[in-house]
Amino acid sequence: MSQPRILIVADNASARFGGEAILPLKYFTLLARRGRDVHLITHARNRDALEASFPDLTGRITYSPDTALHRILWRIGAPLPGAIRDHLIGNLMGLVTGLQQRRLAHARVRAGLVDLVHQPIPVSPAAPSLLHRLGVPVVIGPMNGAMNYPPGYEDFEGGLSRRFVRAGRIVAGLVNRLIPGKRRAAMLLVANARTRAALPVNGPKVVDLDENGVDFDLWPDLGPRPARPPGAPLRLVFMGRLIALKGLDIALQGMTLTHHPVTLDILGDGDQRAALQAQVAALGLGDRVRFHGFLPQTDCARHLTGADALILPSLRECGGAVVLEAMAMGLAVIASDWGGPADYLDAGCGRLVSPVPRASFAARLAEAMDEFAADRALVAQLGEAGAAKVRTRFDWQHKIDRIEALYREAVTGSAPSS
Repeated sequence: MSQPRILIVADNASARFGGEAILPLKYFTLLARRGRDVHLITHARNRDALEASFPDLTGRITYSPDTALHRILWRIGAPLPGAIRDHLIGNLMGLVTGLQQRRLAHARVRAGLVDLVHQPIPVSPAAPSLLHRLGVPVVIGPMNGAMNYPPGYEDFEGGLSRRFVRAGRIVAGLVNRLIPGKRRAAMLLVANARTRAALPVNGPKVVDLDENGVDFDLWPDLGPRPARPPGAPLRLVFMGRLIALKGLDIALQGMTLTHHPVTLDILGDGDQRAALQAQVAALGLGDRVRFHGFLPQTDCARHLTGADALILPSLRECGGAVVLEAMAMGLAVIASDWGGPADYLDAGCGRLVSPVPRASFAARLAEAMDEFAADRALVAQLGEAGAAKVRTRFDWQHKIDRIEALYREAVTGSAPSS
């Protein structure tokens, strides 16, 4: 059959917002670069960035408007604890946007312009979808979620927030019956067994597909790294939002326990930046830690060219695309053995460090830093193995090959021949 006409629908599609917002943007732009008939519906907050970055694709993008109700919900949610804000207010705002985007999608389908609708985000398996009864198949995902904090880190999520999240997971089945987008989808995509088990619906076809991939035009394999001079510091880099769950404060503690010189470049911004800067000063790390703020992906890639390894001590990371991006450029990785990074990393390309027990997590991170600092040949070996692994399994172009095969399967109702 000819290539189906695809409509990507997502609240956010952006390289600036971080996290899952990059996923619909990658599907849309990479399919467009292949010459496919693909269009995007996203919220108006994405307009400026999309028009600046992809002026040739603006005619393919429709924006759902920002409304007074969006702004009211945002103001209500601002002072609430993070989990409640994200799950309650975030879901309410998502429903408002979802109703708008469902109408826009339905209009394109009625006009005979769409063969299939793909909703890549939200990646939460519990989040309901309003994209049903559109007249064409709907594919949702890949989803990736059902994460908790490790034992011993309960204070990262207050008691009220924990109870709210537990209650939300309990009622997810009812919500997804009342809002039946996932129950009526042609196909649900999941990143791992944990997410598959957390799906609040039965019936639709469920297919495994990695959530993240690597665009090698942005994150090129640099090949073997030049040898460091004897005694040169191990150069670590962190990429991501500066929020509590990333565990960056624990990595800073670990730096004070190393027996070898280690430096850290922090690429990102967030509400914990001031606290982390104060911690750096208090620990006497001012000459070893540099804050660079939020940077575009191209600038992040330039920083990686001068680094030895990435560190991601996150305590609740469902995915962890930065792990793959660093591996793609030949960096070894130190990451928490909890959640998403464990789906990508193994002992052949980095070090997974258990965050449990909490009291000694910083010391275990320090041990991994010292191992890398003492054996640069090992770091180079791990980096080369990681680059090979990512190119084999996590190339975005391979992901687009796979998603196109799944689109055809959803449209025709039959699996592709082997």
